[in-house]
Amino acid sequence: MLVQQAGLAADFHIDSAGTGDWHAGELADPRTRATSARRGVVLTHRAQQFTAGHFAQFDHVLAMDRQNLADLRAIAPDPQARQKVRLLRDHDPAGSGDVPDPYSGGAHGFDTVFELCEAACRGLLAELAVRS
Repeated sequence: MLVQQAGLAADFHIDSAGTGDWHAGELADPRTRATSARRGVVLTHRAQQFTAGHFAQFDHVLAMDRQNLADLRAIAPDPQARQKVRLLRDHDPAGSGDVPDPYSGGAHGFDTVFELCEAACRGLLAELAVRS
């Protein structure tokens, strides 16, 4: 959504994957899809597991929390790949750290997570636009 709004969709390849395979092939949680749809983002992506082969396809690998950060760095095939992995919220101008699990945030957990991710993605896009 953000890269499209900035007119940069042709310049980016964005994908999503988890560190585990337990939801592979499934759509996002219905609450995630509903939260996103209310904000104009339609999620049709099916879950997949991140593998070492993905490092060759992407310049940036973003982890939602420190455990995923460690898991991703552990499967990185070399030091260069390991350096691609960073926490998503490291790009949030208002804060850093883990993106909380939306399931533990009560009725508004999915809204909070969406807002945190959007802020971090806006920050990352601004960083990348400056580098270009």
